[in-house]
Amino acid sequence: MADDIKTFPKQFEFEPVIENAEQLKPAKKFIVAGMGGSNLATGLIRVGIPEIELILHRDYGLPHWPASSFKDTLVIASSYSGNTEETLDAFAVAIKKKVNLAVLTAGGKILDLARKHNVPYIVMPGGIEPRSAVGYSIKSLLKLMGEEQALAELKSLSHILSVTKAEKEGKDLAEKLRGAAPVVYASLRNREIAYNWKIRLNETGKVPAFFNLFPELNHNEMNSYAAGEGTDHLSKQFRFIFINDGDHPRIKLRMQILKELFEKKGLKVFEHTLTGKTIWEKIFSSIMIADWTSYYTATGNGLSAAEVPMVEEFKALLVKRGGEYAQ
Repeated sequence: MADDIKTFPKQFEFEPVIENAEQLKPAKKFIVAGMGGSNLATGLIRVGIPEIELILHRDYGLPHWPASSFKDTLVIASSYSGNTEETLDAFAVAIKKKVNLAVLTAGGKILDLARKHNVPYIVMPGGIEPRSAVGYSIKSLLKLMGEEQALAELKSLSHILSVTKAEKEGKDLAEKLRGAAPVVYASLRNREIAYNWKIRLNETGKVPAFFNLFPELNHNEMNSYAAGEGTDHLSKQFRFIFINDGDHPRIKLRMQILKELFEKKGLKVFEHTLTGKTIWEKIFSSIMIADWTSYYTATGNGLSAAEVPMVEEFKALLVKRGGEYAQ
């Protein structure tokens, strides 16, 4: 896993190629159907290109829209393994509805189906965990979306991102988080960065981790921490990470006040400011720090950072009790 993080910047040298490109129709809106690590990059596109009309679909099938709503829409079925049953189901529904469809994968069943149905597809390099392949994923998604300017900007990250700096910051933060459950807070504009942190802490770090957003959390969730002597012992099991960058002045003030209130109650808050000259550098510098934080969280507890045994056990039980999924 450490090698995958160290070589992550090289993913931005990847040049995705669309097979069956002649079948790809122009689109103004996009739905990316995918689960887990296969759909993490999609949200990051919404941070980098907030004006894009992009739906993240993390479920079976497709959104329950009338047929007319799929006009000018491209559905991208994204499964790194190619065998994710929810995404295979989304593919089958898209074929049945005859909507504009493309596939993003590193192999598996969905690649065979894309070839069978003459659907446009991109094959990414395989051999790593899906959550570690967000560089490959984001470049491939942007290629299917026709976002050439963003692709050019991302390519420069291969020699801009600092692995050494990210590892130092991640290792330091992991030590500060030791023995606690992280809670990641951010503004709505940085939602998907916070979500990526949470997922990496869950899957790689092997710890319970949660996220929420300003200003909504000020109207409810914050009240659950340090409410009084009866629950103080619960609140002190958490460590808070505040992600900030380019936020509304009132959001900045809310972060400052909440930090003061939490610290007054003896709760620990760590601020994480996004750094970089471009939005893409800010996003992926943060993701690399999240990766290292999660890696050192796992290894610090004597656990494997790469393996996801409960996911594999769950899949096996799903097959045993429900049979092999047939799309």
